Amino acid sequence: MQRETHILHRQIQADLPVADHGEGIYVVDTKGKRYLDACGGAAVSCLGYSHPRVTQAIKAQLDKIAFAHSAFFTSEPAEALADFLVQRAPPGIEHVYFVSGGSEAVESAMKLARQYCLEQGEPQRRKFIARRQSYHGNTLGALAAGGNLARRHDYQPLLMDVEHISPCYPYRDQRPNESIEEYGLRVANELDERLQQVGAENVIAFIAEPVGGATAGVLVPVPGYWQRIREICDEHGILLILDEVMCGMGRTGSLFACEQEALRPDIVTIAKALGAGYQPIGAMLCAHDIFETVRTGTGTFKHGHTYLAHATACAAALAVQQTVEDENLLANVRDRGAELQHGLQQRFADHPAIGDIRGRGLFWGVELVADKVSKQPFEPSLKIDQLIKQQAMDLGLMCYPGSGTIDGVRGNHILLAPAFILQSNQVQEIVERLGQAIDAAIKASGITLD
Repeated sequence: MQRETHILHRQIQADLPVADHGEGIYVVDTKGKRYLDACGGAAVSCLGYSHPRVTQAIKAQLDKIAFAHSAFFTSEPAEALADFLVQRAPPGIEHVYFVSGGSEAVESAMKLARQYCLEQGEPQRRKFIARRQSYHGNTLGALAAGGNLARRHDYQPLLMDVEHISPCYPYRDQRPNESIEEYGLRVANELDERLQQVGAENVIAFIAEPVGGATAGVLVPVPGYWQRIREICDEHGILLILDEVMCGMGRTGSLFACEQEALRPDIVTIAKALGAGYQPIGAMLCAHDIFETVRTGTGTFKHGHTYLAHATACAAALAVQQTVEDENLLANVRDRGAELQHGLQQRFADHPAIGDIRGRGLFWGVELVADKVSKQPFEPSLKIDQLIKQQAMDLGLMCYPGSGTIDGVRGNHILLAPAFILQSNQVQEIVERLGQAIDAAIKASGITLD
């Protein structure tokens, strides 16, 4: 029987279990059923649930002061968290702007980039370039930058005009007899071609995820791709904004995902694993030259939110990041990630419904196909990813379903992003339950695969 609720849930007809408490990487509902969280909710819960160090940090801050408006005060947790991040950020990144989540971080990045152009005396720069199949958030600016057709469709009349080029998606787009390096340069050069079409002098920035996230099922860049992108941005004098909301803060095995590409951003956004879900928090980090241009110009970033640099949220995030570092959890991300990759490849090597397995660290996507040879996707009306999610929940496993993987309409995938505290036996548990869920969903759909 469906629970009566006054909440406007994402899925209005959904009959959701009620989360009661968390234990490590497990969520326990009010009926006592345990769910292994293999996706971090949405790549958020990187420390699992009920970590004593984080909860104690929150309680200690509440005993002092929970919130003081940033127009009047700064706070010790915010200053300490900013210091922590800048000391570990990519070269040149020296300033932090704390918000309440990923969409706010991306909006902040886009507005700062535009203001930077104005302060530089280049008001004609008013366009952004992004990638198809990207996801940058659900507020209108972030949604306009995002390249997912299904999410954009109903709001298209409200969105600003953003140019979109191809994602780095070799499983679908690499040509026969084209090396992986040749493919990477080809799709990277689309940015140069688009800049020439629209006029580079009119473009503010290129914005992209270093490792593609939710809407494309973890797209890992090929060698040379990001180096060429950076060259193009420098050649044309446009900013590079990296959206690490989902892939950053350790998710791919390094604190910032761009570290593994030796990539220097001008602006980078983070959220999700920054605070691990213990408090809502995100951040936009920028290079010193951008900060200095605004400081010596108008002297004001013309943007703001009520809960900027929220003291309790910053205290929680600082405790999360200190825990990840003190417990050497990034090494565990890499080690357990290698085990997860091996387990997925073994379990699904000959599975007729699995077309591609891709990822980095503890961030993995499994792309589903109706035909392994032709790579033909399942019919969208089947909603195979949602069937898998439901079967997985029945089995006590949380996984993140995705549809429209290919073009916003066709294609499906399952995303995995378990906590950094994952253990080897739990890796096997994830693989086995996911395999059972996929098989059960295909059987329930009535489809016969060769």
